[in-house]
Amino acid sequence: MQRWREKHFPIDVREPQPATVEDLARAHDRKYVGDILACRESNGFFNKSASVAQSLPWTNGSMLSAARHVVGSRGIACAPCSGFHHAHWDTPGGFCTFNGLMVTALALRAEGLATQVGILDCDQHFGDGTVEIMERVNARGWIRHLTAGRDYPRVATRFLGALPGLVKSFAGCDVLLYQAGADPHIEDPLGGFLDDEQLAQRDAIVFTTARELGIPVAWNLAGGYQEPLDKVLNIHDRTMEACVADSLHRTDL
Repeated sequence: MQRWREKHFPIDVREPQPATVEDLARAHDRKYVGDILACRESNGFFNKSASVAQSLPWTNGSMLSAARHVVGSRGIACAPCSGFHHAHWDTPGGFCTFNGLMVTALALRAEGLATQVGILDCDQHFGDGTVEIMERVNARGWIRHLTAGRDYPRVATRFLGALPGLVKSFAGCDVLLYQAGADPHIEDPLGGFLDDEQLAQRDAIVFTTARELGIPVAWNLAGGYQEPLDKVLNIHDRTMEACVADSLHRTDL
């Protein structure tokens, strides 16, 4: 956020509403939620840090707040957070404790804000927690989910060629939750097939195609493990550049 302010991106920064225990418990076992928030059980970082526990309602609430906003505005918004798709119903994993994607989708449904939700996960890794929770809550009939770690070709030209069609598969959704992972970058130690320009193309394709379908988009940062950290932040900067460019064309949605 500091970098985006320094770069003078024309963005409207809003305070998110934290996710409630009820929000979290739609996507997770209620005892697990209570134990995590009370630091009785290890989180996705495999510790019982109080600061992590205190952050979780806000990171998940950021994703939910962004989605609520775009459903009403028919626009595009960013939740500048990560740590979702490896969180299962009652276990954490891979830096993920609560699955903010499923927390958001289930809250939108419960609040009557969406009947069809799309989840496009362009993190490098399989969203195993998302799939498990979808099965657990019987959400396959109304959540459409694609994850890069399982469904996408790992060749840049094939991936970018297929991406418009993948986004079009979300036609009819009330909102698209987009994980704009930085870890598919070719130099990421846990990723490896898209360069800077290709990642920028990825984001532009997702935002533009969703807009052409009339689908609002709420996106988050997802994974990125390069060092120094500036390399990851540069990728997030380019995603925000694509978001800002797309937002200029969304006034008539």
